[in-house]
Amino acid sequence: MKLLKTLVLASLGISIAFSAQAETRITYKSAKTTSSYYQMAVQIAEAMKLGSNGEIIVTVEESQGSVQNVMEAAARSGNYVFTTPPVLVNLAQAGKAMFEGKENPKFDDIRALFPIPSLTMHFVMSNKSGVTKFADLEGKTILLGTGSFGAREGEKYLDLFGLKDKVTLANVELSNAVPALKNGQIDGFVTAGSFPAPNVIEAAAGTGVTVISLDDEQIALSKRTKLVIPAGTYAGQDEDITTTSLPVVAYTSLQMDDETAYQLTKTFWSQIADMGKDAAWWNGVNEGLMANISGKIHPGAIKYYKEIGFTITDNQM
Repeated sequence: MKLLKTLVLASLGISIAFSAQAETRITYKSAKTTSSYYQMAVQIAEAMKLGSNGEIIVTVEESQGSVQNVMEAAARSGNYVFTTPPVLVNLAQAGKAMFEGKENPKFDDIRALFPIPSLTMHFVMSNKSGVTKFADLEGKTILLGTGSFGAREGEKYLDLFGLKDKVTLANVELSNAVPALKNGQIDGFVTAGSFPAPNVIEAAAGTGVTVISLDDEQIALSKRTKLVIPAGTYAGQDEDITTTSLPVVAYTSLQMDDETAYQLTKTFWSQIADMGKDAAWWNGVNEGLMANISGKIHPGAIKYYKEIGFTITDNQM
């Protein structure tokens, strides 16, 4: 009996040890808890656990922004995954802009895994305003907000398109944009986020809005990535909206082994359709966004992309 008990305990110990070894733990550095990108991180964590039958466990960490995420890539060890626009990785590896004087050779080891929803510009105008194109903004009252990517980008576009001194900027918090639009305090607002954007959905359903499209010349002036929001995304939207975006990608480093990167990437894409059923912003993530990855992709992820026939450029290898 004593021998049998010993064998059972030994077997149990082996089983527990094997289980612990089989489980892969990932740290996913995302964004502030109040942002849509933090919600996406939570969804990815749930999808990874479900899609891998519990073999991939993702712990989500709050972040103060993409620059912090990139900086930590030089200091973190193990399976560290973070989100950032590709342009920041390029700047870090070149030691430019906010990374000047903070150069680190470990930045060269950063590798992409997969794209996630882009930051998408929305110029949202009430139907009552009669605005259907940028030229119509003259004399209107617009809410840009302060401090956000959308606010900075919106201000830049008004300047680029000759409207800087021809519109009135409302002194209202962006969180109050929809009520301000409904009561006529403003004619429109500017917001950036993954589409469909919750505040745009609310405005379209409750007030009736037009989201302005940009033409090819305006997109070229913006120096941003072209993105098309399909017709029907928002209530009353009968045509595609052509706008700009700032791509966002999930990255890791060469500290992650190839098999882990392979399984992580494979599980992400296998779960994307189900994630889209719960949150529509995932429905815009497809092979087409792979072109937005301007740097190198992790070899483990490349293995998976070759298996499914995704096009990988020489610069991404």
